[in-house]
Amino acid sequence: MYFQAFAMPSLFIAVLSVFSTHIFAHSMSYEEAEQQALQSSYTTQANSALEQAARLDAEATKGLGLPRVDLNVRAYKFHSEVDVPLDSFKQNLENTLSERLSDQLNQWSGTIPSDVLSNIQNGVNGVIQNGINQFPNYANLTVEDEVIRPTISLVMPIYTGGLIKSAKQIATIQAMRAQLSTEQQQDIRRFEIIQSYFNVQLQQQLVKSSQFNLDAMQLHANNALKLEKQGFISKGQRMQFEVARNNAQRLLQNAQSNLESSQFQLNHLLHQQQFSDLSTALFVNVTRAQPINQFLTTYPDQSTLIRKMQVDTQLADENIKAQRAAKKPNLFAFAEYSLDKNENWIVGIVARYNLFGGLDKTKTIQSAELKRYASELLVERTKQEVENIIQKSYSEMISAQKTQQLLQENKQAALENLRIQNLSFKENMGTANQVIDAQNALNVLDSEMAINAYKYVMSLATLLQSHGSIDQFKTYLNQPNTVYIR
Repeated sequence: MYFQAFAMPSLFIAVLSVFSTHIFAHSMSYEEAEQQALQSSYTTQANSALEQAARLDAEATKGLGLPRVDLNVRAYKFHSEVDVPLDSFKQNLENTLSERLSDQLNQWSGTIPSDVLSNIQNGVNGVIQNGINQFPNYANLTVEDEVIRPTISLVMPIYTGGLIKSAKQIATIQAMRAQLSTEQQQDIRRFEIIQSYFNVQLQQQLVKSSQFNLDAMQLHANNALKLEKQGFISKGQRMQFEVARNNAQRLLQNAQSNLESSQFQLNHLLHQQQFSDLSTALFVNVTRAQPINQFLTTYPDQSTLIRKMQVDTQLADENIKAQRAAKKPNLFAFAEYSLDKNENWIVGIVARYNLFGGLDKTKTIQSAELKRYASELLVERTKQEVENIIQKSYSEMISAQKTQQLLQENKQAALENLRIQNLSFKENMGTANQVIDAQNALNVLDSEMAINAYKYVMSLATLLQSHGSIDQFKTYLNQPNTVYIR
């Protein structure tokens, strides 16, 4: 009873440990790795933000061409002193008084003799003139006031030569370009994760092959030691197996180092600390893909790189239109209404045509046309490069498929050759070198099959990325007639 009481907790802990290991062991497929990489990528997040910003900029330009309405408030205080000339005022005053005096004296023309009236008028005119001369020739006026004047103003473009339309179109094209940049960055990220994910699988296969080779060499070394003690082989023959075992151990250490480096790189792309088991093995699709002509004829509509460069050409076209519009006259309507008690208002139309501003607009148009021409040439040059990559990667992919079939046949022959060499050596009809060479040949074939599968995966990824359909890479993972390297 004491033994059972002590053993049951230990057994429970052991079972729980095994159970928890299976429960919490995380296996990551390529699809999961791709999704995690795209979601956690800083570059993808930055491009998404830039895409949203460009889209908002395009939406912001939709109101261009509509009237601009402003509420203005002017608050100011002024002081003004002006010298006003009084010559005209004095002359007018003298003429007015003289005319009134004449009118009054004319009423007495029948009663008072004319010579007397003439003397009176001359005398009074003299008095008037002397009195008016007492006034200064200038009067100094001082005006001071404090004003707060609210107004509402309106400005509406009537004709801008197409500049507003070009501005809207440029903003729209910029939004399209930002979206293509996001898609292009996601394609680059997919290619990186394919390269890193399956490189880890390759290194694991190389470690597995190296470990198997080391175990086999150790077994050969142990058997050779027994044969030496029994007197069937010499010490020199036994030492050959030990040297081969040491070389196998060195190769295993190098393979393990490469595996750790590839795992670190994959974790870095996935933004995770602990490494997860990878469930998607290296593979080779035995069935050939679609003909290369389909890739060559459809890539201009699929490739984000080509489409982005074509959008750059569209931007260059709109830039030409904008530069030409800058040479044309502008026509604006304006209005302003005062919100104070005076209710003053003004309306009008302004026409403006720049005669000279220091900038040679003809040359700016020529420059824009040359940029558009250069953009068209770069598109054609890039198409040539993409077609070369498609041709090369397609050929490498087909070559890897053919090589895989030959390697499978060679592996069967290598296994049979190793079996024969082992029997020959045990019967003292073969040498140690023959056994070692047979084992190394089998190990090389295992490594070559893994390397060839990795070449196939990367050729396929390069082909799809150049074509612009790397997002379809996942569909090649589970196709029928597919060889997996596990």
